[in-house]
Amino acid sequence: MGVDLTPLRVSRDYRLLTASSAVSGFGSFLTFVAVPFQIKALTGSALAVGLLGATELVPLVVCGLWGGALADAMDRRKLVLSTEAACALLSALLLLNALLPRPTLWPIYALTAAFAAANGLQRPSREAIVPRVVPPDLIVPAGALQWLLGSFTQIAGPALGGVLVATTGPTVSYAADAATFVVSCAFLVRLKPSPQRADAEGASLSGIAAGWRYARSRQELIGTYVVDIAAMTFAMPTALFPFLADDLHASWSLGLLYAAPAVGSALVSLTSGWTKHVHRHGLAVIWAAGAWGAAIALVAATRQVWFVLVCLAIAGAADAVSGVFRMSIWNQTIPDALRGRLAGIELLSFNSGPILGQVRAGSMAAWRGPVFSVGFGGAACVGAVVGLA
Repeated sequence: MGVDLTPLRVSRDYRLLTASSAVSGFGSFLTFVAVPFQIKALTGSALAVGLLGATELVPLVVCGLWGGALADAMDRRKLVLSTEAACALLSALLLLNALLPRPTLWPIYALTAAFAAANGLQRPSREAIVPRVVPPDLIVPAGALQWLLGSFTQIAGPALGGVLVATTGPTVSYAADAATFVVSCAFLVRLKPSPQRADAEGASLSGIAAGWRYARSRQELIGTYVVDIAAMTFAMPTALFPFLADDLHASWSLGLLYAAPAVGSALVSLTSGWTKHVHRHGLAVIWAAGAWGAAIALVAATRQVWFVLVCLAIAGAADAVSGVFRMSIWNQTIPDALRGRLAGIELLSFNSGPILGQVRAGSMAAWRGPVFSVGFGGAACVGAVVGLA
């Protein structure tokens, strides 16, 4: 029932790719905590924090789709490496702004949008490399490992990030994030090239449209996209964590609020051996998305910090179950020639929901307060998942 480490043992490139993701992911979570903290410090507005999502959405959509087309047309390793280097530069620019005597707000929004663009260009290629370096019978264990390592970065990154911003402000977090991108690039340089066939279709709008047509022909793929978007749009509360910590009269808990979902996710991933015995992957996604919404709704039911953290951990466990089986459906059934473009669509479903969720949570919190926003979102998520099922 424990985690299956076979993909790490049999594939050198999978080890390098995983190490790169873990290192840069850790640094990114430092920034993930520092950016809303800095905006809250500059403005004191929940709406201003929620608007981070609005700045990210368009770059993510445009670059995610184009990044998927590029992943099917060029060497995927080169694209991942170049965008990782760009992210190191963006982190350095966030640091420079934070070091100013009077940091300004607009560069934070602009650089956040640029991060979303770089992520959109990179993620389809990064995801599309995995089925090339891992044998087909190890796709599910590889997906569970990705969630496990991602969970640990989500635990360690926000926990440390909360301490750093509380004691030193955002500057140390931004500097550490830039350094982790540099280390990540050192791993990616050692990856074998991942070129396309000589007859591969070039990146084009018609190629993107072909990817969409394929996705529309697969009801189970569309189901995974739409359910995840609905769950995250209604019940992604992370933009409100700085305000929720104040409402709980526990400013010390900010890093724990960010880390708690990852604790639940890690516990699921550590026992992921059971996933190989589940054959109704779509049904597992439905149940997990509903459980996510119910757990988020319960966050609003108490002012006890420990209960809030437990609910967030349960939500994270449900999200891990959903994520493992969504990735299994994607990686086991999509042809390699379309893998990049479909990974671009997956990126939109994976990231657009949380981005829209930030906007929803922030605007509703500005209207009725953070507790109402969290509770309403969780209940709405359950209703949406039931309707979509």
